[in-house]
Amino acid sequence: MPDVQQFHDRMLSLGLARVSEAAAIASAKLIGSGDEKAADQAAVDAMRNQLNMLDIKGVVVIGEGERDEAPMLYIGEEVGTGNGPGMDIALDPLEGTTLTAKDMPNALAVIAMGPRGSMLHAPDVYMDKLAIGPGFPQGLVNLDMTPTERVERLAHYKACQPSDIMCCVLERPRHEDMINEIRATGARIRLITDGDVAGVMHTAESAKTGIDMYMGAGGAPEGVLAAAAMKCMGGQIQGRLLFRNDDERGRARKIGVTDFDRIYSRDDMVTGDVIFAATGVTDGSLVHGARRDGDYLETETILMRSKTGSVRRLHYRLKNF
Repeated sequence: MPDVQQFHDRMLSLGLARVSEAAAIASAKLIGSGDEKAADQAAVDAMRNQLNMLDIKGVVVIGEGERDEAPMLYIGEEVGTGNGPGMDIALDPLEGTTLTAKDMPNALAVIAMGPRGSMLHAPDVYMDKLAIGPGFPQGLVNLDMTPTERVERLAHYKACQPSDIMCCVLERPRHEDMINEIRATGARIRLITDGDVAGVMHTAESAKTGIDMYMGAGGAPEGVLAAAAMKCMGGQIQGRLLFRNDDERGRARKIGVTDFDRIYSRDDMVTGDVIFAATGVTDGSLVHGARRDGDYLETETILMRSKTGSVRRLHYRLKNF
């Protein structure tokens, strides 16, 4: 069980916001540059430097690959000063490298933190995901349902027509059949090119974003990050790992995954209280992107604590950027 006694989330939350801010500021210099790798590397370096200022014994459990893929923030990397409590860290220094390189909406710097042992150590494979916002009965929709059943069940509960339901789906060839089935119900779809953490988070603020449900396959690490966000925002998310070959199954076994068909709920993926920070790199539905104002650079960060359900929006202004 996670050591919740040492998780001083209130004290650590502002420090976590500084971590995502630093990554966003560094990658903002490369918005529209067309260089995805450079933007990602800038975010990684800045996030690592800021993380190592925190008084924690942090371990990256959701990162950018294994140790041999350094200098990315790899799974198993130790971060922090080493003088504080043990922490699980889930991060994506730049969620939306293509979005940043092409100056497209919804690129974010994202990080979550919880007590050691509080987050699922997800292998770097695909995960089938389904998410809806807060205020619905637990399990109203689930991954064993067809897309048609999910749309119809949500519409029935909301006392509306399927045509009133907006789904968010990653635009990928693997989703072609699902997209056709969703549209056959009369429901509408907002296709996104990247950034499924933001896609899931959109369901938790449907009145603002217009998104009622997220579904489709994306990275499993991003699924855990999205679950951390939903733990704070009150929404529901389910995930099921998808394996393409025996090599991926073998990697999953090494980190303790034994049930390859298990459906993970939000609280299975994030078992304890967490803090979550996301800073906008490019403009999006959740937060504004980094923007210049004369000699200043301004950023907006959403900072959340699951223990209290608090959601803060922090505006940072940096001179001589």
